Amino acid sequence: MLRAVVIGRQGQLARALAELSGDNVAVTCIGRPQLDLAQPESIAAALQALPADIVINAAAYTAVDRAESEADLAFAINRDGAAAVAAACANRKLPLIHLSTDYVFDGAKVGAWRETDACHPQSVYGASKLAGEQAVQAAWPAAIILRTAWLHSPFGNNFVRTMLRLSGERDRLRVVADQRGSPSYAPDIAAAIVALAKQGGPGGIFHLAGAGAATWYEVAVETMRAAGRSIPVDAITTAEYPTPAKRPANSVLDTTKIASVHGIRLPPWQDGVQRCVARLLAAGN
Repeated sequence: MLRAVVIGRQGQLARALAELSGDNVAVTCIGRPQLDLAQPESIAAALQALPADIVINAAAYTAVDRAESEADLAFAINRDGAAAVAAACANRKLPLIHLSTDYVFDGAKVGAWRETDACHPQSVYGASKLAGEQAVQAAWPAAIILRTAWLHSPFGNNFVRTMLRLSGERDRLRVVADQRGSPSYAPDIAAAIVALAKQGGPGGIFHLAGAGAATWYEVAVETMRAAGRSIPVDAITTAEYPTPAKRPANSVLDTTKIASVHGIRLPPWQDGVQRCVARLLAAGN
């Protein structure tokens, strides 16, 4: 029985991990107020009270646009809180899997991003997550850092769920078609994390995302197709949909490393969207 403590309760990944609790893995999710990443002094005591074979830090400040005006809070959670988690794990020699993001890259590369590529985040959120990676590695070099991207799931707010909702409210959709990334189904990421936790292995940075690449427009089209809805989807540019935080034009993640080191490969992104839509529709969304 693997005892996994997940930091985070309401996020997409935390909820997907909680669903996996069963005969072979016991998942305990912990969050505020018992453990608050914005209050680093709360972290060590909260973790000490829980029996654990591994800690998975799935919590973060993820309000990408709001972070532009709340930089101090974003860094407090994504850097300082992450560092405190890593230090607490290091003190107990506990394995740690820390989740990070494709937004550490600037989007300028042609082709998929490798773990060895230089990071130049273009947003406060991306900068705070990169600082968190560096803080985790400094505090606990044995930690595994997983960068993932474009999460969607039956839980919380995400792009696929938003597209389904808007398709019931509007005559047509307008979706950005010049940002390209790696759509990832949170339950697939969760299953891979559990497999990685059971397997163990070297620390370091790994990319973990759905296979293939897509634009937001392509994800929206696939969402409508999977839902059997014929609403038109219009392709627009990033300039036509301005946001406070700059998004990388290309944040496709190369997942060769985790496949070669750990044998972990996720299904094509289209498969994840189809299963996500099926669950959302079954739940009445």
